[in-house]
Amino acid sequence: MPDRTTELLPEEQEDLLLILKTRFEKNMDRHKGIVWADVQARLEMNMEKMWTLNQMERTGGEPDVVGQEKETGAVIFYDCSAESPKGRRSVCYDREALESRKKHKPENNAMDMAADMGIELLTEQQYRELQELGNFDLKTSSWVQTPDHIRSLGGALFCDRRYDTVFLYHNGADSYYAARGFRGALKV
Repeated sequence: MPDRTTELLPEEQEDLLLILKTRFEKNMDRHKGIVWADVQARLEMNMEKMWTLNQMERTGGEPDVVGQEKETGAVIFYDCSAESPKGRRSVCYDREALESRKKHKPENNAMDMAADMGIELLTEQQYRELQELGNFDLKTSSWVQTPDHIRSLGGALFCDRRYDTVFLYHNGADSYYAARGFRGALKV
């Protein structure tokens, strides 16, 4: 992972908290039973997670609270942008796929970008949970975590929503498209 500053300036923190609070209050159906004051308290105790949420926001993910772990109390954020985050599209699945391309390589790959941001790609299950909260990826698609046995054969998985149905597909891990990005998850 490249060296990076994982702290926001006070004014950046304030701006991000306002964005997150506004989105939280506008979409209460995504996080029933969770109180913003509790979310903000958790965020203010973890500046590195604030930095990560800022990266999610900066790349177009529109992160929002989608749940809370019963055991730990951790608040769960997913990218809730209507379409796959614009700042994370046109990427292949992982570094191995990127390096395997001989021509027309994309600039980056989903797994490395997610790791650099401090998030994990959604699993298929998490993607389906997100789709229960609204209609996402009606025009785009999003890479999801791919099981090792599929990846070892050169494939990778992605999902989208078409015809009011969530679909799981496969593609070569080295493929990339202007309409395919990835969504992430973060626990705070």
